[in-house]
Amino acid sequence: MLFNFGSTDLSTILLEILYRIPGILVAISFHECAHAYAAYKCGDPTARNLGRMTLNPFAHFDPVGLVMLLLVRFGWAKPVPINSRNFKHPRKDELIVSLAGVGANLIIAFVTLGVIYIVQLFTRIDSLILENILSSMFFINLAFFVFNLLPVPPLDGYHVLQCILGRFTRTGFGFKFFYYVERYGFVILIVVLILNANTGFMSNIVMALWSGMSAIYSAIFGLFL
Repeated sequence: MLFNFGSTDLSTILLEILYRIPGILVAISFHECAHAYAAYKCGDPTARNLGRMTLNPFAHFDPVGLVMLLLVRFGWAKPVPINSRNFKHPRKDELIVSLAGVGANLIIAFVTLGVIYIVQLFTRIDSLILENILSSMFFINLAFFVFNLLPVPPLDGYHVLQCILGRFTRTGFGFKFFYYVERYGFVILIVVLILNANTGFMSNIVMALWSGMSAIYSAIFGLFL
């Protein structure tokens, strides 16, 4: 199912979209700012000089990616400009920068789940709005983590794969392979999204991560209860 809403009622769908907005703002802001900050620490000030090392989400929005995030919880933002010639250790630094964004999303998802546990177990707060906002923030950041690790251009996972394979991407068959992957990257991405709509493989990964994180928090909070 492509549009992952729990209702066919228009007002309910619009309300669910509103619940997702805080999570989307946080996911995009921290993801892109983490890329820019990591690049800056590795010696490349390009993103900082262009105003991308910021938590202001409006500096990072991509219209299509934003719509995808609102509707299906998988989306993207404008790529952070990186000049790898400024890196001190190009291959290692590019890998660090590529992983920084998804790392930020994973951390936010983990922390958000912890907040959910604390609210439910140690407070008397009973707010459906707060519960929906926190739940959306958790799942959107986790979905951002999974989606952006796909080895498809222009996503982070593709750059990670390039860094891991190294010289293979510059010569012979490897160069031709990655050339065609980049040339048809958008088409491949659409195919992957259609495949996910029919199989839910990304949602299954998200649910597996949720299960693992829940097990960790259950063990931690079980010590206090």
